Amino acid sequence: MPALLLQIRSNGQITLPASIRHRANLQEGDALEVIIDEDGAIRLIPQMIVERSQAYFWTERWQEGEREADEDLRAGRYKEFDDIESLLEELESDNG
Repeated sequence: MPALLLQIRSNGQITLPASIRHRANLQEGDALEVIIDEDGAIRLIPQMIVERSQAYFWTERWQEGEREADEDLRAGRYKEFDDIESLLEELESDNG
């Protein structure tokens, strides 16, 4: 894609053309992180805003647990139970 020239308007606003928004899969209301490189180049990086109540899920510790759980599932390291009573019996036998 050839370079585009954008003009800064009042209040420092720029408009990202539709072709750029479509190619980057950007929608109205999306967040962009602004990074200014040492040479003055400006990069816009799409970001996902996460509700505060859901932020724990994106911590490295939680994501590591998710990766471990996914690996356990792939490797078949899990048990299935026909009912809750069978699950509770298994849990009680592991604690005793």
